[in-house]
Amino acid sequence: TGAISSLQRQMEIQESELRRIRSERDLLQKQLRRQEDQLQAMCDKFCSLTEEQRQEEITMMMEEMNINLQQVVAEQESQLAEQNKLISELQETISQLRAEVVTTRLQLLKHKQTQKEMQSQVEALQHKELQTRVALEHMSSKFERYRNKIIQIVFSVEGSRDPVAELTDNEVLEAMQ
Repeated sequence: TGAISSLQRQMEIQESELRRIRSERDLLQKQLRRQEDQLQAMCDKFCSLTEEQRQEEITMMMEEMNINLQQVVAEQESQLAEQNKLISELQETISQLRAEVVTTRLQLLKHKQTQKEMQSQVEALQHKELQTRVALEHMSSKFERYRNKIIQIVFSVEGSRDPVAELTDNEVLEAMQ
């Protein structure tokens, strides 16, 4: 989850950068429109001058405006190319981050599934252990009863004497033989 939130934070930063670049591009387009409006205003001004003055002024202004516009267009095209390059890089990074998020989530789901399977195996083994302990207790009690019966039979035979101390299994076996 830490990796996922880190990746999501990076993705948000990249998207924020993308929005900022788009905003700058819109601003540049507005500036271009404003300059076009100024050009239109100058054209309207020249309409009121005499024809000869108008021609000279128009020619000078057009050359000047043309040079300025070419510079502006060159700058904006350069900025637009840089922004488009940055946008494509950011989109590629966002795609990679999304892929990493998906991969991380899949791994997390696999880990959870494995953990559930391990838990169920542990529970099954605990149940088996309990059953084995019960069976062992049952067998131990049967063995003890069987041993006690053998001791009773061995020492109930005529001519046998009672033991003075607690008997070991080997002593019971020798007496039985």
